[in-house]
Amino acid sequence: MATHQLIIIGSGNAGYTAAIYASRAQLKPLLFTGGEPGGQISLTTDVENFPGFPEGVKGPELMERMRKQAERFGTSVINQVVDAVDFSKQPFSVRAGGEEYQSRAIIIATGASARWLGLESEQRLRGKGVSSCATCDGFFFKGKDVVLVGGGDVAMEDGIFLTKFANRVTIVHRREELRASVYMQERAKKNPKITFVWNTEVIEVLGDDSVTGVRVKNNKTGEESEIVCQGVFVAIGHAPNTELFKGQIELDVKGYVVLKDHMMTSVPGVFAAGDVHDHEYRQAITAAGSGCAAELDAERWLEKQEK
Repeated sequence: MATHQLIIIGSGNAGYTAAIYASRAQLKPLLFTGGEPGGQISLTTDVENFPGFPEGVKGPELMERMRKQAERFGTSVINQVVDAVDFSKQPFSVRAGGEEYQSRAIIIATGASARWLGLESEQRLRGKGVSSCATCDGFFFKGKDVVLVGGGDVAMEDGIFLTKFANRVTIVHRREELRASVYMQERAKKNPKITFVWNTEVIEVLGDDSVTGVRVKNNKTGEESEIVCQGVFVAIGHAPNTELFKGQIELDVKGYVVLKDHMMTSVPGVFAAGDVHDHEYRQAITAAGSGCAAELDAERWLEKQEK
């Protein structure tokens, strides 16, 4: 079995950027796309905050361009989900599609997935008024009314951020008390553009080709009503896609990869990039930057092993 220099697990901004750098360095990397090729940004319609695209770019188009760029320099892209890994010995082992692959170094770029409400209507209208990223999409809701679902610090931060653009932000929370810190609660409650709807859950997102409102249910009284809005933001957290790596590398209490030396994980030769370790910024450009950093660290680590 041939041993590769580098395998990249994941195909979002971090994974493809790492692949571009690795292939230009003649490492001939293998990249496994995973179950969500292109990552979260492939679910986004218009991306207007990625440098180099003054007119904006569609999320899937951006990912396709990055894939082609990686392939142009020699990356082998494999459209498979990685089923198992073994980082206990060198070379590392990766299993996908019933085949086993070996590599001297690994970059994990499996990202994190937003937690959703689980509604069919929510899924149907993603990218058409439903979003999980206020900083990505808030700009598109200038002068409009939006609903935000959540009760933690991130939800309050998102709500406050959205008031820069939206006419009104209605925060729907399933309890009568927020989980957010007192400071963030006070900031949100003092904002004149923000109103709260307590003990309430969104049970349907309304609209055909775009969001026109939400149907909500009071979980105390059972009463249903509608809130007119043009956008819905879901801020109930993210889950890192790290189930595959439990017991292989160190993860924090929330499941995010713990970095030990720059972009290296607890296992020398295994690196991580993007939202799989970053729960602070979660932006396309920061993921791309960390993909670059992870590849440079991997490249230097491989060079040291040869000395």
